[in-house]
Amino acid sequence: MRPRPRILFVTSNRIGDAVLSTGLLDHLLRQHPDARITIACGPAAEGVFLRMPGLERLIIMEKRSWGRHWLPLWREAMGTAWDLVVDIRGSALVWLVPTRARARMRRLPGHKTEQLAAVLGVAPPPLPVAWTAPADRARAAALVGSSPLIALGPTANWSGKVWPADRFVALFQALQAEALPGARAVVLAGPGPAERAMAAPVLAALPAAVDLCGALSLPEAAAVLARCDLFVGNDSGLMHLAAAAGTPSLGLFGPTPADEYGPRGRRTAAARASAGSMLSLEVADALAAALGLVAVPA
Repeated sequence: MRPRPRILFVTSNRIGDAVLSTGLLDHLLRQHPDARITIACGPAAEGVFLRMPGLERLIIMEKRSWGRHWLPLWREAMGTAWDLVVDIRGSALVWLVPTRARARMRRLPGHKTEQLAAVLGVAPPPLPVAWTAPADRARAAALVGSSPLIALGPTANWSGKVWPADRFVALFQALQAEALPGARAVVLAGPGPAERAMAAPVLAALPAAVDLCGALSLPEAAAVLARCDLFVGNDSGLMHLAAAAGTPSLGLFGPTPADEYGPRGRRTAAARASAGSMLSLEVADALAAALGLVAVPA
């Protein structure tokens, strides 16, 4: 019997980049359905891969100064004869561990999914995916039900990417009136007081919203997002997770390039600020982009 191939996949510390890499992983799973896959990632991104088929092991890379986080990974990887090592972080690791084949990401022009696809020469770029388990989907159903739902992601990892809270509220109310009558808001954010503080004005203005800030694992968040009719949010890991879950997803962009980091999924769009600042992104422009998504048949 032919032994099952073993693949080491080194991916990102950041949730968004890790989610974008799932398209390449999904391609590998379809090419090698019996593969045993080891994922190396940062602690924040761990939940992206917990439900992945074929997952044999997760190696968590804790960031250390002077690149010292690579040494423990090298030690972990040296004891295995790999069939393929894929490193989307572009390190030298692929040359330092025993493997029959290796692939290493290089910075190229174009969207991140195109850069990732080029690692293995895949065309067209495979779309990101979100893996969930029955328990995740059951919890999502219990938390949000099945009425029309608009998911809002009003947080980001730095303030320059955050759209003003009052515009999130105005956009939700316009969508509720024009496109999804009776829809409820579902507000999502990561753990911690900084995320809670960014989401607090939206929650205060929408007292009927379902508050899931800091309350979900990443697989649970993906399951909640998959039940929503629309996601609107800042450029963040949550935005990429929504797109990967198959939710019609609108990313709001100011200082970061939508051409490289815009959401990628079955139905996605990006609303771009006119002057590079989130303050220059008007509600009317975001509404037009959102209406274009909800008007498209599923």
